[in-house]
Amino acid sequence: MEEILVVKNLKKTFKLSKKQQKIEKTKSDIKVAVNDLSFSTYKGEIYGLLGPNGAGKTTTLRIISTLIKADEGDAFIDGVSVKNSPDIIRKKIGFLTSELKLEDFFTPNYLYDYFSELHGVEKHTAEKRKNELFKKFGIDKFKEVKIGELSTGMKQKISLVISLVHDPNFIIFDEPTNGLDVLTAKMVTDFLIDLKNQGKTIIISTHIFSLIEKVCDRVGIIINGKMICSDTLENLTADMSLEDKFFEIYKQEVGEENE
Repeated sequence: MEEILVVKNLKKTFKLSKKQQKIEKTKSDIKVAVNDLSFSTYKGEIYGLLGPNGAGKTTTLRIISTLIKADEGDAFIDGVSVKNSPDIIRKKIGFLTSELKLEDFFTPNYLYDYFSELHGVEKHTAEKRKNELFKKFGIDKFKEVKIGELSTGMKQKISLVISLVHDPNFIIFDEPTNGLDVLTAKMVTDFLIDLKNQGKTIIISTHIFSLIEKVCDRVGIIINGKMICSDTLENLTADMSLEDKFFEIYKQEVGEENE
């Protein structure tokens, strides 16, 4: 199999304020968010990063997508370093995060055209793709409605569509179904499978076991910033459910750290 993403020994720390130390219940003013983390993803697969809140999933994806820099280590997409060539990486990837904030006074139509132009997409191609995606997600009926007047689910669908205006072959989704109603969540998961069938490589982060089981080929379990295991979904669930396997690993890892 052809490796598309290679992550090597990533480490990222953050400075904690006194208030954050209190929330984290620690006396240390440094938090290690990602600790010597390595893994790979292959062409045409969906890879899931699974872990509890605060495990380091989002930090890892932000490093891969060039939004933040690692203290140590690097990641490579198609052999290109995210550390040394962030501009090239940004052209190669699509990145969707639940934290993406759309300006309330813009319309979906305006935002799609703006980001298409930003990515240098030819106008005819952009218009054709916009019509297809807007129809697929039911955005076409709301394309001239201001973002501030739309539902949470519709905003998420618009964010997803905007993240794919340049039709990237490598796509990163951070908690793609977080906060969505069941109908919108199903639409998003079905779309992930559709993208895979188009030959796209996708990496998602989530704490939802059913999402991993439905769409992922391989899974990496992250606990306290460390990659504890990375394997096929089939191997991980050979003798028990993914949920049971995760908690077996979690209890073992947390228990060892507390000894």
